[in-house]
Amino acid sequence: MDMDKEKPDRNVLWTLFKTCFIISSCTFGGGMVIISMLQKKFVEELHWIGQEEVMDMVAIAQSCPGVMAVNTSIMIGYHVAGVTGALLTMVGTVSPPMIILTVISACYVQFRSNLIVSLILRGMQAGVAAVMINVAVTMSKNVLKDRNALSVVLLAAASAASILLGIDMILILLVCGAAGGLFSRRSESRKNERS
Repeated sequence: MDMDKEKPDRNVLWTLFKTCFIISSCTFGGGMVIISMLQKKFVEELHWIGQEEVMDMVAIAQSCPGVMAVNTSIMIGYHVAGVTGALLTMVGTVSPPMIILTVISACYVQFRSNLIVSLILRGMQAGVAAVMINVAVTMSKNVLKDRNALSVVLLAAASAASILLGIDMILILLVCGAAGGLFSRRSESRKNERS
């Protein structure tokens, strides 16, 4: 989306803040769940960013320090509306958990022993698992759609390393990033030699 980052439209800024605030308020289960919702809103509904860009943003957000959902929302905000967009999406994403935690900490004893709250949280766990599976399937489809042999091999190797061997995700991201970078550099060198 071509948008003037110097003077972003107020409607765009409001949409960025409101979307991040609502998604963060209504989504339980961590970064991948929120990222799935951000993808649906900004890629599928608003068409402000592309699917490939979201995948790149998620990869960067996972490898950066901090909360993945906040990192991703900041990158989306910056991409759409520059620094102002980044600040608004950060505030929109961080505010709901802070408000909820403040309320819960004030009433912790009552929440801890409440059977209804306990049952609601158990139900949310099942929903979170379904959303995370949806994110994994959607992102895997995008990798497989390109039919790039290296991407498919890296996807399979990363999945096996994480699920079967329990290797730390940061190490997996570093290795996959290095392999992808070397492959891209090698491809560019070959293109330059042919020219």
